[in-house]
Amino acid sequence: MIQFEYVDIGLPSGLKWEKCNVGAEKETDYGDYFMWGSTIPNTADECNWESYTHCNGSYDTLTKYNTSTLYGENPDNITTLESVDDVATEIMGSDWRMPTMDDFIELLDNTTNEWTQVNGVNGYKFTGSNGNSIFIPASGRRSGS
Repeated sequence: MIQFEYVDIGLPSGLKWEKCNVGAEKETDYGDYFMWGSTIPNTADECNWESYTHCNGSYDTLTKYNTSTLYGENPDNITTLESVDDVATEIMGSDWRMPTMDDFIELLDNTTNEWTQVNGVNGYKFTGSNGNSIFIPASGRRSGS
């Protein structure tokens, strides 16, 4: 059984971050590719609007997790994944969840971060006031098609 390990980096909310990405075995592994709200891993090429669970084939037809009419007719304003759509909860159990935008803002506002290399892997290291840190490897980004 895989052991999951959190890191307390001293955030004001008390939130603790997982040491590795979902699907990774160590902090320098990228882990699996997941689209927001999907619990099934994809290849990088499969991450597109046509295959996204919560839309009807394009960016402006979102059916869930929509905060603007630019992305669909009926915004639901849900910004935190429901547990049924949360890959961290699905794989790691009910004590775990994917971070929200607010979680990332708290991380950025309350840690020092530096672009660095760990074991030959580029990424960002976030260090809290208590000296503990997490490393998020740079696995690339996807924009448009």
